[in-house]
Amino acid sequence: MITATDLELRAGARILLNPTTLRVQAGDRIGLVGRNGAGKTTSLRVLAAETQPHGGGIASNGPVGYLPQDPRTGDLEQTAGDRVLSARGLDELRNGLVEVGLALADDPTSDALVRRYGNLEERFSGLGGYAAEADAARICAHLGLPERVLSQPVGTLSGGQRRRIELARILFADSAGEPTTLLLDEPTNHLDADSIGWLRDFLKGHRGGLIVISHDVELLDAVVNKVWYLDANRAEIDVYNVGWKTYQKQREADERRRHRERANAERKIDSLTTQADKMRAKATKARAAQQMLRRAEALSAGLSDVRANDKVAKLRFPDPAPCGKTPLTAEGLSKSYGSLEVFTDVDLAIDRGTRVVVLGLNGAGKTPCSGCWPAPSRAIPVRYGPATACGSGITRRSTRPSTPSAPCWRTCAAPHRIRLTCNCAACWGRSCSPGTTSTNQPVCCPAARRPGWRWPCW
Repeated sequence: MITATDLELRAGARILLNPTTLRVQAGDRIGLVGRNGAGKTTSLRVLAAETQPHGGGIASNGPVGYLPQDPRTGDLEQTAGDRVLSARGLDELRNGLVEVGLALADDPTSDALVRRYGNLEERFSGLGGYAAEADAARICAHLGLPERVLSQPVGTLSGGQRRRIELARILFADSAGEPTTLLLDEPTNHLDADSIGWLRDFLKGHRGGLIVISHDVELLDAVVNKVWYLDANRAEIDVYNVGWKTYQKQREADERRRHRERANAERKIDSLTTQADKMRAKATKARAAQQMLRRAEALSAGLSDVRANDKVAKLRFPDPAPCGKTPLTAEGLSKSYGSLEVFTDVDLAIDRGTRVVVLGLNGAGKTPCSGCWPAPSRAIPVRYGPATACGSGITRRSTRPSTPSAPCWRTCAAPHRIRLTCNCAACWGRSCSPGTTSTNQPVCCPAARRPGWRWPCW
């Protein structure tokens, strides 16, 4: 169904895949795996004819359905239901039937309208008609897309909902009868457990070709019958015509065999070289020594390159600067997409040390909610509290800070004291020590002037 001949992929000067030939046939359910950055998504885009390879050619026989990680295609004004039906061209026919039906209601004696309505209805029935609409609604329901979502314009949907619409469109086209080659890049993203289970069963019964990139081990174990391992170190694809679990065992055995063969060859080369050096000193054995050296060179040329282990990043997070008791508060947060109100008048406060998880149904607004927080570089407290008050060694005898080079004091409206109207991000985020007077009382801080407020512990 898809044949790639001498396929070569590059990202700038970096080689992602050396020239290789790949073939996807009907019934092949292939898992494309490899470490992050190896070129899996680029390979899938090339096979889907979304971009051109550096070398080689792609030939496809039959329809191809490609699901990218971030779909940005389609008319944003089109309803989600019409977007799904457009996979078979049913959206235009259905809308045409509605328009002609309304025109016939105004002029029921028009022969031209009657003939046009008949032609549209015949074409609509030939493509499955209302049974196909029911099939599309069933697929959308299994993917967590209710009827109210299908009636909304695509532009008003969240990123996860739009991706599920594209997945439903691809699966709806595949159920038309003609086998389709599915190229799915992380299809389980934004799906709940029930939808993932249904998708797993759907792909197991898929009759066309399938290439899937996924970190869902259960999906790979249940669906794939072949594995393509994209080795980023060698820029090659190792093909395993086995299932997922067998592939893992076979790949581990192959790695041990390669290491063993290389170690044996290196020992043989060292032995031949050492023996040739000893025999080279004698004129009667010089010819035999040369033969041994040639054998050692031939063995050395046949050695495969040493497989470098994938680099693992070692991260060390610095100790964060001290913050207030409530570093983040929000009042009256609201978010909407067009006329769809996601949430409104949300008040919250996150105390220091609190670990919060945001839960909700798909499309409930979790991502827009987290996107409302300001960036760290420009974050300032929403409301002032005693835990956010700070000073910088100010004394009663001086109106200048002890650290005049600090960005906090260069940009504050009143450098001699911290005011409630100060919008300086560095002021609020710095780790400061309180200023004191000769009587060991805090000065120049609203906490010292508010009744009932206590000085925070530094």
